[in-house]
Amino acid sequence: MDATGPITRACSRLPAAWRKQRVIMHADMDAFYASVEQRERPDLKGRPVIVGGPRDARGVVAAASYEARAHGVRSAMPLRQAARLCPHAEFVTGRMRLYSDVSQKVMRVFGTYTPLVEPLSLDEAFLDVTGCERRFGTPHEIADHVRAAVRAAVDLPISVGIATNKSVAKIASTLAKPDGRRVVPPGSEQDFLDPLPVRMIWGIGPKSEARLAARGIRTIGELSRHDPSRMRELRKPTTLARGFDPRDVESDRAAKSVGNEVTFSHDTGDLALVLRYLRQLADHVARRLRAKRLAGRTVVLKLRYADFRTITRQVTLKKATDQTRAIFGAIRDLLGREARGQDVFRLVGVHVTGIEPVSSRQLSLISRTERDPRPLEIAMDEVRTRFGDAVITHAALLGSSARLDRERYAWREDVLG
Repeated sequence: MDATGPITRACSRLPAAWRKQRVIMHADMDAFYASVEQRERPDLKGRPVIVGGPRDARGVVAAASYEARAHGVRSAMPLRQAARLCPHAEFVTGRMRLYSDVSQKVMRVFGTYTPLVEPLSLDEAFLDVTGCERRFGTPHEIADHVRAAVRAAVDLPISVGIATNKSVAKIASTLAKPDGRRVVPPGSEQDFLDPLPVRMIWGIGPKSEARLAARGIRTIGELSRHDPSRMRELRKPTTLARGFDPRDVESDRAAKSVGNEVTFSHDTGDLALVLRYLRQLADHVARRLRAKRLAGRTVVLKLRYADFRTITRQVTLKKATDQTRAIFGAIRDLLGREARGQDVFRLVGVHVTGIEPVSSRQLSLISRTERDPRPLEIAMDEVRTRFGDAVITHAALLGSSARLDRERYAWREDVLG
């Protein structure tokens, strides 16, 4: 039976507990980047795989297979630390274009079940499947159909959680990993949540977890009985700990930010080199905006120093832009205000927020003779898409682009949307 087609048997009746309840699914690909690499290279199946770059690079782990996780390797861990924990792992340079292509296929599968799909990143999404029981059966059966359809489409594992709200569904999918499903029936949310550690609640980070532990609060059940007025910043997490989450699945959720950052192979105080990196990052961010017909109003510079101190500085433009020149100009000004002669940098990044569709922008009324750089930049985008990035570049990058390209394994990319 085709998992994405209609069920030919008589429609099953929705269990009584689910009637008049939302049915929310959180679907999450398992160790996504690493799983794609294992699919592409059968010799890697069953072996620890770490995606992010060479083992001696200064970047961080983008993804780790479950075989690598068994040795303590985690996402965002420095690659060199991962190499010490799992020296026999296969280290792989990430391939974002491949991962994006696979992600699009997965999202199309989700769309065959419901139009209410809210992607969170390349590898996970919420689905509101309320009412889908008439075609696909009970929540348990819907979960099984989605997992089978994804497996058929891309030959990759996926874990699914189903509950009456987004927060509980996401926690359920986490507990279903790897390659499983977990359904939390209505009315059982508190029993499901109570024994779990507080860090599984959205909004609880390491610092909040430590503060709660100091108060003797270590489980979600203990947090649910906590008076949020004593720690106001935990008001929303406390509500989630009680199993309540009224948020809808937003199928048209707009992109919030677009960005790229790069970790240098060696700490550097060479501001000319830093500026060349920032120009290339700004160009890449602008290209991604133009490809999606989006523009952003706020430009953000991220700097990480040699001592790991990290800062961000931002400026809001008069109008939203998708132009490399405008984005880099703002970044250059921000760096000029912040940089000191003795500074040594480990990482730099360019991000754009305040995203809006290009079609909604008002045309410039400043000058009829003002030259619009967009046609030129769009033409450059088309040439580089067809023939590769190396065939055309900005004059300021001539003589240095090869050096930058050799270190592209250290790039990190925010996901649109």
